[in-house]
Amino acid sequence: MATQPSLTNRAGRDGGPFLKPPVRHSYSPEYQELKFSLHRKLLDRINLETLSTMAGERVRTEIRGALSKLIDEEKTPLSLVEKDQVIDEVLHEVFGLGPLEPLLNDPTVNDILVTTPRLVYVERAGKLYKTSVEFKDNAHLMRILERIVSRVGRRIDEASPMVDARLPDGSRVNAVIPPVAVDGPLLSIRRFSRDPLQAEDLVRNLTLTEGMMQLLQACVKARLNLIITGGTGAGKTTLLNVLSSFIPEDERIVTIEDAAELQLRQVHVARMETRPPNIEGQGAIKIRNLVINALRMRPDRIIVGEVRGEEALDMLQAMNTGHDGSLTTIHANSPRDAIGRLEVMVGMANANMGIRAIRQQVASAIDLFVQIARLSDGSRRVTYLTECVGMEGDQVTTQDIFVFERTGLGEGGKVRGRFRATGIRPKFYERLAASGIQLPASIFQTVVEIR
Repeated sequence: MATQPSLTNRAGRDGGPFLKPPVRHSYSPEYQELKFSLHRKLLDRINLETLSTMAGERVRTEIRGALSKLIDEEKTPLSLVEKDQVIDEVLHEVFGLGPLEPLLNDPTVNDILVTTPRLVYVERAGKLYKTSVEFKDNAHLMRILERIVSRVGRRIDEASPMVDARLPDGSRVNAVIPPVAVDGPLLSIRRFSRDPLQAEDLVRNLTLTEGMMQLLQACVKARLNLIITGGTGAGKTTLLNVLSSFIPEDERIVTIEDAAELQLRQVHVARMETRPPNIEGQGAIKIRNLVINALRMRPDRIIVGEVRGEEALDMLQAMNTGHDGSLTTIHANSPRDAIGRLEVMVGMANANMGIRAIRQQVASAIDLFVQIARLSDGSRRVTYLTECVGMEGDQVTTQDIFVFERTGLGEGGKVRGRFRATGIRPKFYERLAASGIQLPASIFQTVVEIR
């Protein structure tokens, strides 16, 4: 009598989540061949036109029944648990993103990183973990990539080997394939919570203090121009979502992104995203084109998901010509570095502007830099709230309103530190008061310890 293979849960060993315990041979060549054989036979037997007229749950029920019969015809001995797992995985291949579905259904996963078909990592709470998830081969991974990008009207092939896309839930997708990717297709998915973080969540998580959040809320309501700066994965988009929630409901918001991922809660939101060139290399629509077009759309607020090139000039000019209260993000290690990056990006626009003129544009447009960082323990902290004061000679002058100071490491590598108000009352304080916003003077004197 053939013995049933024993069950093991590899999730505890390598961090890979599974909705059901995987079988020991779940990623062996024999198992993969069984799964794809069932997939092929299923496509041969089912009537796709008939299924397309059925409701979603009824379709799944019909296909689950068909798969159950196909498995019964196979000679491979499977337990009931293994049979259910095979059916679930084939359903993922038919309706979803194959092996990625368990990861996409895991709320603790923030990033999914596919390095090779058999090397998949996830990020949880700022830390990377190797999973037991595998694809059959490069062709299997390519099919999943093509399914992702085709849903949003984009393409990926040798002529266009890099693509940015999004999933239906707003998660950001980046894919790179050969010849650019040396060892096979690369896939990165930045997950976004189905229940976006609120301001109180960031305060509770000590991403920033209550006083800092009060100041940011006041700045947004008083229509100050804010730039959120930080590195990759620092939480810039999450913070941008939270700050945008403070915009009044009666204002018209225009959002501009490479791949639409902002989750604004207001009703009156006009969303735009860029478009890559077609197969002839024509028809590309860049961030800069959309920023210029947004000025003709009667916006009360312009939110640019990220400024990374020549569109910086148009963004600064919009801020300087009556579109106060604009928000955007850029990659930078500090507020001072952000100013330097803005100078470089404006220079990319070939506007023949001198460095002093560029700095005057920056100093006049930006009111506050919000620096956020991901620390070594995976936590996110707003490390600087820095006011852009103006020009002094040829230099843009700034002053820190709040800073986060690291003081060491605690148990388990947890970063210790303190949020400290510098005691400086911002120059824009009068603008807040003119907008009817009164902040207690005590918030500019507080210190909050993190142990």
